[in-house]
Amino acid sequence: MCDDTTEKDTDAYLKRHPEMTRRQFNHLTAGAAIMTMLPKMVNAMDVTGRDVAITTPDGVTDAYFVHPTKSHHPAVLLWPDIFGLREAKRAMADRLASSGYAVLVVNPFYRDTKAPLERTDNFWETVMPMRARLTQAANFSDAGAYIEWMDQQAVVDTSRGVGTLGYCMGGPIVMRTAAAVPERVKAGASFHGGGLVTDKDDSPHLLIPQMQANFLIAVAENDDEKEPETKGILRTHFAKAGLSAEIEVYEDAMHGWCPPDSRVYHEAQAEKAWNRLLRLLETSLT
Repeated sequence: MCDDTTEKDTDAYLKRHPEMTRRQFNHLTAGAAIMTMLPKMVNAMDVTGRDVAITTPDGVTDAYFVHPTKSHHPAVLLWPDIFGLREAKRAMADRLASSGYAVLVVNPFYRDTKAPLERTDNFWETVMPMRARLTQAANFSDAGAYIEWMDQQAVVDTSRGVGTLGYCMGGPIVMRTAAAVPERVKAGASFHGGGLVTDKDDSPHLLIPQMQANFLIAVAENDDEKEPETKGILRTHFAKAGLSAEIEVYEDAMHGWCPPDSRVYHEAQAEKAWNRLLRLLETSLT
C-alpha cells in the first residue's frame, strides 16, 4: 500500500537508478503531454469523454467517463491509486476506451474533497485520514452506485460483464467491487495493489468465495519482498473458489510502476501489464 514509507523506498530506488530520475523529471514537467508518453494503440477507436457527477448514498462523486464514439461497449470501472483522479488516470482511461470499453474513473475521496489532490508537503498527513474512510462498507456502497450508473448509460452494453481495475489502494477496492456486485463484475485487475491479504476480518482475500470474476494481479517486486506469502495465499483462495487468477511478480518494477506520471514508471513492465489487462477483459467480458 502506498504511503510515506513507500515514498522512502522510491527515493532509495531512484538513487540507485539515476537514469530513471532524469527520465521521470522530463515526463513530469509536462502534464499535458501525458497521453503522448503512452505507447500508441494499434487500431485505436475514436473516443469521447466528459466529466460526470454520480450520486451515491454518501454524496456526489466527481468522475470522468469516456467511451468509443460508436456502438455499445462493456463497462469498466477504474479505481485510482492514492494520488486520485488526475490527468494521468484520464489518459489511461482514454487509452482503455480506445480499445473498445466504456470507462469510468472516479474520485475515491469525494467524501472529503474534489479532484485533483494537491501534492503538498503535508500530502500524507492530509490523505491518510481520507483513505481511512474508505472502509469495506464504503467500497461496497460506492461500487454498487457506480456500476448502477454505468448500466444506465446508453453506450454501455449491459449484455456483457463489467470489468474493474485498480492501482495501489485501488487493488483491494477492486476485490471488494467484485464481491459487491458479483452478478455484473466478471473481470478484476490489481496493479501494485496493497493490502490484498491482511490478518483482519475484512481482508479482501476473504471475499473471494463471493466473486464471479477472473483476475489479474500484477505485483511489484518490492511489495513481494515485503509480503512474499501474499501471492501464495491468493492463488490458494482463487483456486478453491474455482476462479481463474493470473498472479505474477513483475521484475524490477517498484510499487507504482504503472501510471505514466509515477516517479518509478517502468514502461516495458507497464506495457506488459496493460496487455495482460486487455487479454483479461477480452476473454472475461463475454
